[in-house]
Amino acid sequence: MISVAEAWAQIAAQKISLGTERINIADAAGRVLAESVSAERDQPPFDRVTMDGIAVRNASQTRFGVAGTQFAGDAPLTLEDGGMAIEIMTGAALPAGANTVIPVERYTRNGDTITLEDGYAANTGQFVHRQGSDHVAATTLLEPGLRLGGPETAVLASAGLATVAVSRLPRVHIVATGNELVAAGNPIADHEVRLSNGPAMSVMLAAAGYRGAQAHHLPDSPEVLRERVGALLDAADVIVLSGGVSKGKADYVPDVLADLGVTRHFHRVAQRPGKPIWFGTGPSGQLVFGLPGNPVSTLACCRRYVVPALALASGERTAPPKQLALGADWQFGAPLAAFVPVVLEMGDAGLVATPLSTNTSGDFTALAGTDGFVELPADREHFAAGEHYPFFGWTERSS
Repeated sequence: MISVAEAWAQIAAQKISLGTERINIADAAGRVLAESVSAERDQPPFDRVTMDGIAVRNASQTRFGVAGTQFAGDAPLTLEDGGMAIEIMTGAALPAGANTVIPVERYTRNGDTITLEDGYAANTGQFVHRQGSDHVAATTLLEPGLRLGGPETAVLASAGLATVAVSRLPRVHIVATGNELVAAGNPIADHEVRLSNGPAMSVMLAAAGYRGAQAHHLPDSPEVLRERVGALLDAADVIVLSGGVSKGKADYVPDVLADLGVTRHFHRVAQRPGKPIWFGTGPSGQLVFGLPGNPVSTLACCRRYVVPALALASGERTAPPKQLALGADWQFGAPLAAFVPVVLEMGDAGLVATPLSTNTSGDFTALAGTDGFVELPADREHFAAGEHYPFFGWTERSS
């Protein structure tokens, strides 16, 4: 067996290129940016008024005449007389000749005369967002590798981009194996179990930004596996199999993958759950994961290895996993790294990860409501509350 760190290093060493595509920015949520984005013009592009009120030139004056009204989107007026004011709305361009904005709450208007409230002292330049104070034209605003969300999309639009280059979504095929599996909605016998790993991994990948994974269910048949997985290799960047990778008589996946020309890089990692995990690369460089079929093992391995592998292939810039303090003592005697489900809670010293027991690696219902898992090292047996360990959130993208 190899260590968790060695397993990830071998996965990370296998480079696949997904290419790029150009999409409408309205469809860019969760996609990985594949181009640099520069400012179209100064931001703000003009001296921008930030309060409804009046625009004036003499901040020390207390009474003004009204020279006009200007709304956001209007071409700026000109304030020619220092004794006058222009009524102004938030977002408008500061009128030429004005340098200060006085909020509407600070004065009263009687006819064409505006009088400031007693004791109010304006500061020259107040409530004016100066042109170029955020950035100037041609400034680089976004770099490739950024996961796009609402704030980033606002930047894209402000740069005048209606479309954007993003990393192509990986073609992922998820294959759940097992004669005992029955999909939800179909009749089920007492000796059968519901197929849950495929839907669970599809949702996990979609939550991480990798939508469109295709899910399949195949029986424990070498012939069927060889035919169907062989066909999927031609249509996939990544294949994730669940089940059939251990040492039982029906665990055909490793031999089938070898027959299909998939090069094995490792089989078995010193971890729990998920020790029998298998990883290789296909004839065209496809990433092929063989995850143990127990649901907790499948989900933990998918989050620990598959999600960050997709991020790497997409060119996403990711941060190291957060280091969180344990919220309670934990004991683990096996000489293996432990992926322990946790619930995040606020403790006296901040956020803590409180471990949660599961009833074997088949107890996937215990994961509902958990936030992820912490990775505990293999060279320890007792882990004290307050000690910090890497945290992997079920919906978190960091590797």
